Amino acid sequence: MATQASNFIICTRDVDSRGRFVAEPGPTRYLRVPQGLRKYDPTHEVKSRDRWRLAVRAAADGVEDEITGTTGDVLVFVHGYNNDMDAITWRTETLQSTLLAQGWRGVVISFDWPSDNSTLNYLEDRADAAEVADRMVSDAIGLLVEAQQDTEHPCKINVHLLGHSTGAYVIMEAFNQAQKKGSLFRAEWRVAQVALIGGDIASTSLRADSEWASALFDRSLRLTNYSNRNDKVLGVSNAKRLGTSPRVGRVGLPLNAHPKAVNVDCSPYFATKDPTQSVFNGTFNHSWHIGDPVFALDLTLTLEGEIDRQALPTREKAAESLVLRPGQRPAFQEAWDSDSPQKARREVAETVART
Repeated sequence: MATQASNFIICTRDVDSRGRFVAEPGPTRYLRVPQGLRKYDPTHEVKSRDRWRLAVRAAADGVEDEITGTTGDVLVFVHGYNNDMDAITWRTETLQSTLLAQGWRGVVISFDWPSDNSTLNYLEDRADAAEVADRMVSDAIGLLVEAQQDTEHPCKINVHLLGHSTGAYVIMEAFNQAQKKGSLFRAEWRVAQVALIGGDIASTSLRADSEWASALFDRSLRLTNYSNRNDKVLGVSNAKRLGTSPRVGRVGLPLNAHPKAVNVDCSPYFATKDPTQSVFNGTFNHSWHIGDPVFALDLTLTLEGEIDRQALPTREKAAESLVLRPGQRPAFQEAWDSDSPQKARREVAETVART
């Protein structure tokens, strides 16, 4: 896939009297923002929701996979608390470029909910996240359902979700709200992979018997949680967090986690990272993932779903979890699907030429 000329953003921020987006919930707008532009406004709105959806589909489209029948992938990135437009556009573009560098051919879009860049607004942002979760149901998940049920333009694209920090809460609550919507509850729809980084939800909320998480697991194929015990932002000593229970982005999944969930402990790998030699945006211990090539390869292989979660070359087994480590994509992976020696030789040659 060629480098994207635009960032696709679903924006739920309100607009002030001067025509600027503000950190309060407002009507949903579908934006197409030129890459490199760090501030966006309502002039970037694509007025037709269907036209925006078709543009995303065109960006994600690829050659049909002979085994799965899919033709592309979309990763919806849901940011967390304390994110301004500069951070959102940077992270959208960086996710796109680092995943592309690891061989992923899909497109990244962002779901932008109103969060302020002041630490004093944490609790208000949390309330906004709950309100906006309903919007994610109607205007993001609803858009997915429409695409999957469109008889004129049937959608064969895999849709994935990546939640950072409070974005994990938005995703969880959105699935929970979807179960209460009659049309969405009755419809046959699901997403493929859900991944959480620095997830700001209780570890216990992902238990196998969690009522809150049941909708997410019913409507998705797999959940991957990336944890880091060095994440100070999620620490119980953080005053603004009011002593909440241990967070899944710091301590990992509970012992009785849902079988669809897998934990990847990033703590040992993170301990080797020098922030002065890293590309990141935000507090390093909480936001190092986006821009990191090892994480990008692990996420790419996860989104592809071609290799079992227990066997990815970027993971090693530990007593209670899988542990992130540097690794390489299998050299002959692209040719593994081949149904003839001639086709395999051609695909291996093409892979060698690209590398």
